[in-house]
Amino acid sequence: MEPRTLDTQAVTAVATARTRRRGRALGLLVLRRLAFAVPVVLLVGFALFVLAKASPFDPVERYFGLRIIGASPERVAQVRANWGVDQPVVEQYLAWLRHAVAGDFGDSLSLRQPVSQVIGERLGWSVLLVAVAFALALLLGLVLGTAAAWRQGGWLDRTITAVAYALEAAPVFWLGLAALYVFALELQWLPGGGLTDPDAALGVGQVARHLVLPVSVLALSHAPWYVLFVRQSLLESFTSDHVIGARSRGLPDHLVVSGHALRTSLLPFLTLLGARLPELITGALLVETVFSWPGIARATVDAALNVDFALLGALTVLATAVVLLGNLLADVLYAAADPRVGLDG
Repeated sequence: MEPRTLDTQAVTAVATARTRRRGRALGLLVLRRLAFAVPVVLLVGFALFVLAKASPFDPVERYFGLRIIGASPERVAQVRANWGVDQPVVEQYLAWLRHAVAGDFGDSLSLRQPVSQVIGERLGWSVLLVAVAFALALLLGLVLGTAAAWRQGGWLDRTITAVAYALEAAPVFWLGLAALYVFALELQWLPGGGLTDPDAALGVGQVARHLVLPVSVLALSHAPWYVLFVRQSLLESFTSDHVIGARSRGLPDHLVVSGHALRTSLLPFLTLLGARLPELITGALLVETVFSWPGIARATVDAALNVDFALLGALTVLATAVVLLGNLLADVLYAAADPRVGLDG
């Protein structure tokens, strides 16, 4: 066997072993983060019970409403005993946790439905809104941020940067109300809210038409962070050695930007995606409320306004889990994209 063949086999074996070690380390990182996430979710759930116990609102009185005036004391006492509202907070939490593990999160007092049914009916619409808005914001961030950095100091850069700073400072509910006024009331191009038109059947066309405004508002409220981050990262990459070397070799500017500068700039961008996830969820809450979108976020507002502790607690725990998983996904993608990143933490 020739020496060159032996060298090639040795290099291949070393690369394979290194990839396997990297994969095992990445798997251990995921397990460590999940082991950290579980107690955080449990702690958030317990904190909700502590706050509910300290709250002046009585869920039994909320359940009866004005009917509590004519209700017998025995009936009220029976409901309190069935719900265990007078038990210590630790016992209430452990009882809720046992049922939650089995998929039973209690009943929503405001919607008169099981909490699991409320979440199941609305989760898909929230995922649709957030996913499309996130994809649109990501696309706008990459395209406009790259264009601004490419034409640094020019009119295009100044325009994109000024608009990004303006949108970054604008509250998402203000953008939603402005979009409603312009496109739904004045121009009447798009519907102002809901999932379908009145008396219209649920269909792809109806949902897509009603999705345009809330998706656009949510995307525009988050795109400025991505635009400014990509622009700044690219400007820093332009001064790096490998980009300067590519330009010295006579490569066209578009190849230097897309093939060299943008590739290294996107690595820290992955971390930003995970960091912005809580704001994306908060923005979805406001957008769903403004546009009457039947998602989880709107149910959260209804639960808070109606002091619906069962629904509010389940939704808060769900949001906490989503944020933790989003941060984990961002860290995993960053570590997978850059072999230089350590996986000990």
